Amino acid sequence: MQLRYSPYDFDVHNNPYPYYAELRAQAPVFRNETDDFWALSRHADVRAALRDSDRFSNRNGLRMEPAFWGPQAEQFFSFVAMDPPKHTRLRGLVMRAFTPQRVQALQPRLREIARNLLEPLVGAGSFDLMADFAGPFPTEVISELVGVPDADRDMVRKLGMEIMYSDEESTDLRPEAVQAIGALVGYYTELTIERGKQRRDDLLSGLLDAADSDDRLTPEEIVGVLILLVGAGIETAMLTLGNTWHAGWQHPEQRSAAFGGRITDWIAESMRYDPSSQGSLRTTTEPVELHGVTIPAEARVLLLTGSANRDPDVFDNPDTFDLDRDTGPSLVFGSGRHHCLGSSLGLLELRVALEEITGLVSDYDIDADRIRRIHSSNNRGFAALPTTVVAR
Repeated sequence: MQLRYSPYDFDVHNNPYPYYAELRAQAPVFRNETDDFWALSRHADVRAALRDSDRFSNRNGLRMEPAFWGPQAEQFFSFVAMDPPKHTRLRGLVMRAFTPQRVQALQPRLREIARNLLEPLVGAGSFDLMADFAGPFPTEVISELVGVPDADRDMVRKLGMEIMYSDEESTDLRPEAVQAIGALVGYYTELTIERGKQRRDDLLSGLLDAADSDDRLTPEEIVGVLILLVGAGIETAMLTLGNTWHAGWQHPEQRSAAFGGRITDWIAESMRYDPSSQGSLRTTTEPVELHGVTIPAEARVLLLTGSANRDPDVFDNPDTFDLDRDTGPSLVFGSGRHHCLGSSLGLLELRVALEEITGLVSDYDIDADRIRRIHSSNNRGFAALPTTVVAR
């Protein structure tokens, strides 16, 4: 059978890991002519490319849909779709506002948000984890961080979902998704103008005030950062929470250990085992030779971190879900200068969410017949996880 792999393929969305195993074994430098990209699947190659941003550029963005791919990518991905010196400047200014102190100060409020969402769900005994908790929780967290008014938060989440997912096998954004992007840009532009007139104790005010001597973020740059947070802050946390919940359900012994206090290990192994972000695109700046294959300059190269995290050369029995595993080599937050800036917030969100839910629930089950997956070229996760819980 001819080796095939496309990130648009619904069969890949259902289970990409057998495809990855074939790629690692047979075609570590894989070429897809139809979708016009190359793919690296081995841990060593993916890690090296993530760290080699001179030859593997971010300037055209991270996703291959035509609407996202190209010089306009920085409108959606901000500094993540930039190379130095633009990346260095913008990330540096954002870091002045997105401080560890600001993140840690959120923890009491995060617990309050989680409890308020969870208590009625647990009381009811059954709910959809994705629609009722995994989606609303990070939306509330990021909105709290940014300073989005309560009345607007549901709209922000729905627009983000409209952009990211489709029920159709498609290689570009639907018109509805393009409209949603425009609506979000318009909304955040108005919010930035409003906050420019009256500061508050939130990230948006911090971004407006962030300065390096006379250098400040422009309003357009701030809106770009806020759009990035919809995907990186809300979507990624939502999908990771769902994937962690699903992995625990599939592995009862490991779930029991997780509920016994090993929340941190549950999160780390889930992110390695079934990460929400399966890959990240790069552009070669010069020809790159690897495993006897030459990738030309200006080629699109998909770095399959989901495959790298299942590489048997790095992880023993990589297809086994094991809380005792050393997940240190995992590439879930990337590597090099584009290592995820929000990793500490993401981990805090996940830990708080799972600590609160395991404090209220002693066990759970998922209705396998009603599970629904999202469809995305680079993300993996669930649209629905119907859950029944046993309250403590």
